[in-house]
Amino acid sequence: MVFAIEGNEAIELAPADGGLAGLIRAAASGQALPQPAANAPRHAVADITPTLPVESPGKIVCLGLNYAEHAREGGYDVPDYPAMFMRASSSMIPAGAPMVLPNASHMFDYETELMVIIGKGGRHISEAEALGHVFGYTTFNDGSIRDYQRKTHQWTAGKNFDGTGAVGPVVVTPDEVPAGASGLRIQTRLNGAILQDSNTSDMIFPVARTIAIVSEIMTLEPGDMIAFGTPPGVGHARKPPVWMRAGDVVEVEIEGIGICRNPVVAEDDLAAHEAAQ
Repeated sequence: MVFAIEGNEAIELAPADGGLAGLIRAAASGQALPQPAANAPRHAVADITPTLPVESPGKIVCLGLNYAEHAREGGYDVPDYPAMFMRASSSMIPAGAPMVLPNASHMFDYETELMVIIGKGGRHISEAEALGHVFGYTTFNDGSIRDYQRKTHQWTAGKNFDGTGAVGPVVVTPDEVPAGASGLRIQTRLNGAILQDSNTSDMIFPVARTIAIVSEIMTLEPGDMIAFGTPPGVGHARKPPVWMRAGDVVEVEIEGIGICRNPVVAEDDLAAHEAAQ
């Protein structure tokens, strides 16, 4: 089920084939997004259990080092071309679901990020036209297993442990935020303590430019997702480092878009946690 959010209420939309992905495909073909009927059932937002915004995205493209101070805190030069990696869908979970601290490592780090969901596909999309290809914006916690991330020059291992990337719960359409979702406060809070606090205007490669660059490489399709990197303040750069531990609660928030809130659960305790829910 897809809901329209008005304040603290979630209003049922007419069922769409394939949920939000179905709405994205319909919008890509030129259909208008449905509006809630006057008599549509209403629910408290707090009573809704989020699911992944796009259940099976074709591609999840992620940027690294997209804030200059984050690049410097990690010991990297500020890039003149975006550092890109891919995430597998098996690594993704919705808001509210447990982020999984794996048995293999205790170095579980948070990363608050803007996530774009592509609405209209294309190849060789110009920067001037790129924002017209955005269906919406959501929040993403790019949970990273740092020792595995640094085992090789490629980041794939550290970014793809099962259940480490949290996304959602709300997808905001472009008319609800400034162009390219620029100028929005972006934060991480771990057990209530603010550890990242920045602004999306500080991204080195903003939304339109990034879509143009990515579409030089690959055809973007409706429902594809692009994550836009994290600002400074990550756990591994702190002295001493701050890692997410079992029992923690982590929140990533972007002004005007929403809060992705997740508990952290040890891998060995995951089954028991899910059974208790």
